Amino acid sequence: MNDRLIEIANLASKCQCGNNHNSIPIEEIVIEKGALEQSINFLQKKGFQHAVLVVDEHTFKAAGEKLSNLLKKAAIHHTVCLVDPDENGDVAADEKVIVQALLGMPREADVLLAVGAGTLQDVTRFCSEKTEKPFISIPTAPSVDGFTSMGAPLIIRGFKKTFQTQAPIAVFADIDVLVSAPPEMVAAGFGDMIAKFTSLADWKFGALMADEPYCELVESMTKEALEKCIVNKDNIARRNETGITALIEALIVSGLAMLVFGQSHPASGGEHHLSHYWEMEFLRERRPQVLHGAKVGVSTPLLAQLYKEEMQAILLDPSQVKDAFMRKRIKDNQQEIKAILNKIPESAYFEKLIEKTGGESSTTELGIHDSLVTDSMLEAHKLRDRFTMLRFLNEELEYN
Repeated sequence: MNDRLIEIANLASKCQCGNNHNSIPIEEIVIEKGALEQSINFLQKKGFQHAVLVVDEHTFKAAGEKLSNLLKKAAIHHTVCLVDPDENGDVAADEKVIVQALLGMPREADVLLAVGAGTLQDVTRFCSEKTEKPFISIPTAPSVDGFTSMGAPLIIRGFKKTFQTQAPIAVFADIDVLVSAPPEMVAAGFGDMIAKFTSLADWKFGALMADEPYCELVESMTKEALEKCIVNKDNIARRNETGITALIEALIVSGLAMLVFGQSHPASGGEHHLSHYWEMEFLRERRPQVLHGAKVGVSTPLLAQLYKEEMQAILLDPSQVKDAFMRKRIKDNQQEIKAILNKIPESAYFEKLIEKTGGESSTTELGIHDSLVTDSMLEAHKLRDRFTMLRFLNEELEYN
């Protein structure tokens, strides 16, 4: 993976898209058996003296305990920062957990180790930026694509907001750990990846209709990651080493695409906005949370159907677009928009993929009631300042 990292960095430095791409601060990415042992070698090479392991009770069992023993054997001082779950048994990336993590970080610590999946990675990433201490990503499940990104989606006063913080200086993804991850977390990671069908469509649409920043290199990186998952869907469904390796590599490349671009456009469109809206409602109702990738996995076919039906109708009759400028943009870019829509599979395709990997394929299975789905279709686009097709359908038509 290190060769791919160098290749991406070189391509980004030569990219002529006109956007200011971020340099990649990640020095090493290891995806193989024995990656935990290699993380110790990296710590020694860097000369770190005191590490903080940010864990919860599940991730401590999955990898934190072994990592702690390896640190002791290598005579590297470390602190285990164990964050507590809420009343539902969930660890959320909110103010309470952030404070817990910060309080568990001794002043003398010089490196943070995020041992977990999405939530603990985001919490550690935020704490790393605030304390000005570098962090290393130790994934315990192939469940999200944020391991290598800068963005930290946090829940602040019940509202989901993404903070641009910093990327890890290294990633050590141990296949022995990842193949033992709960099946639902593997399915969630796959759900997060198939969402790129609609996020890429939204991104291209926003570039055409609202001149949002766009980059073909970053698009190709995200497509590469998506295609890797589709090609390996059977192995991912079997949760064997080949499938899990392909999935974590795809998730990491998707995160690198966001890192290079500096924003989440390539990997997060309207389907993520629906997911965030549902998450916030679950928090308000004090209900147990649903995995991010599981929510995204069912929001993607919903938007696929909406986009293909509603946008095709608008292409046939642009007169229903209120604003003359937007109406002209639709007419001028009609063929390009058709091409975007044609690249989105039918909703049944997504449902079969999710079912194949053992995930839930409907909002009902996730406990998301119909009225919440309806509300989110009308309101979720307001969560981000981004010109998605979901936003266009809600704000730019005469009947709205």
